[in-house]
Amino acid sequence: MTPEISAVLKSYVYVYTDPRDGRPFYIGKGQGNRLFAHLDDASETEKTETIAAIRKSGKEPEIDILRYSLTDAEAALVEASAIDLLGLSNLTNRVAGHHDRSFGRIGSREVIAMLSAKPVRVRHRAILITINKLYRSDMTAEELYEATRGIWAVGTQRDRAEYGMAVYQGIVREVYRIQRWQPAGTLTYHTRDSKGFKLSGRWEFEGNVATDIRDEYVGNSVGMGGQNPIRYKNT
Repeated sequence: MTPEISAVLKSYVYVYTDPRDGRPFYIGKGQGNRLFAHLDDASETEKTETIAAIRKSGKEPEIDILRYSLTDAEAALVEASAIDLLGLSNLTNRVAGHHDRSFGRIGSREVIAMLSAKPVRVRHRAILITINKLYRSDMTAEELYEATRGIWAVGTQRDRAEYGMAVYQGIVREVYRIQRWQPAGTLTYHTRDSKGFKLSGRWEFEGNVATDIRDEYVGNSVGMGGQNPIRYKNT
């Protein structure tokens, strides 16, 4: 790709489609030659396995640009929206896209319930964990738990918290009784790519749903926090 073309494209969002069935299998964003880089990717991922299978059939992936001449922030928003629309489970992307000033796909009823949530005072010793960038309204219980339990930059104050609360836009989505904290990468993740967790220097907790108190908090508002996703109550 020439510098002149790159200058016109600026930041863009692209999609890889399997020509054998016409299904999109990867959404990405980038600049310059980024949209072609996956063709030479030697890593072992579902994406590269799909590309190899397409080539073995005698074809090549179809690569389309969805939008171009964008700022990086605009491209991030388009990428996240496209991934949300198609569904991460239908793509080979390892993680959903995200945009710093917006949130992911969420059901209309949940939005209404969230905006009408009643404030609640946290009276237990708890750590409130904001998971805005990981949360989806269609998450399974396991996905929600794994998004909440790790991985976090927390100090020794973590050990004084009896409960961990999953918080999305100020609303409590679930409450877990914390059994123990472990260095990140100790526990097994089934719904998240945990590669690199051990090298992060962060922490994760092991626990279970706090059935004794969850009804007191789930669906209620604990208020929006600041930039730090971690807040402590009564610790």
